[in-house]
Amino acid sequence: MTALLHHDDDLLAEGYRRCAELTRRHGTTYFWGAAILPAPQRRHVHAVYALCRLADDIVDAAGATTQGHVATTTAALEAFRGRFQDAVAAGTSDDPVLAAVARTVLDARIDPECFDRFFGAMAQDLDTTRYARWDDLLDYMEGSAAVIGEMMLPVLQPTSPAAREPARALGLAFQLTNFLRDVDEDLDRGRVYLPQEDLERFSADPAARAVTPEWRELMRFEIARNRELYREADAGLAHLPGPSQRCVRTARVLYAGILDRIEAADYDVFSSRARVPTWRKAGVAARSLAQRDP
Repeated sequence: MTALLHHDDDLLAEGYRRCAELTRRHGTTYFWGAAILPAPQRRHVHAVYALCRLADDIVDAAGATTQGHVATTTAALEAFRGRFQDAVAAGTSDDPVLAAVARTVLDARIDPECFDRFFGAMAQDLDTTRYARWDDLLDYMEGSAAVIGEMMLPVLQPTSPAAREPARALGLAFQLTNFLRDVDEDLDRGRVYLPQEDLERFSADPAARAVTPEWRELMRFEIARNRELYREADAGLAHLPGPSQRCVRTARVLYAGILDRIEAADYDVFSSRARVPTWRKAGVAARSLAQRDP
């Protein structure tokens, strides 16, 4: 029995190590924000991020949505979803990452329904490449972004149910920032996440990959919408304990900084990817970590 428990501990330790590495490599804003949290919460943030990253990688893989490959990608996504569900049901998995994710879901008591919405949105990426209206995009983002805020909330241990809607707004804000930053690479995948009604309103064409006056006006409009979502999210900070509040504020500042970078580049999201440099992320996290609760 002792040997078995030791094996389980080693498996979990390796799983959380891999989750942290995935977060460090692909979700640096989450990584630096989570650095402020106590270790048990930090590893839960890494685990939630890792699950979402691995699912996203399946639908974003090269050629995943090209003609003749959608069925294969769909099967791969369903297989991954099945392995995740089996891991949660069993409380563990032979896969270290899924073992860590399952432990996080159970220990943090994350509502399993959140994952139904999330995987539904991932599947939608395989057959939907355009969104006619903002409300249509919001329907997609319900499962791909707002629900991420709901998954993270039990990890952050809010002091009031009033934290829920701001957490959802923050998930939406983060993803809209991604959409504005990643227009170019989304085009390469055959996807346009900017609402068609907005493109028509401003006579802007992302496929031209050119910074025109029309493109600038479109981006100003979307960035203003994005900042309003960040303001809605800020209302939730008061309902989080000190370390969680500093974690979320750090991630929010860093993610919103991408919008500043887009503006500084004259809304050119085609020539290069807007990034907040690592030294800036580390500095913001360090200042937040140095704060003390009153």
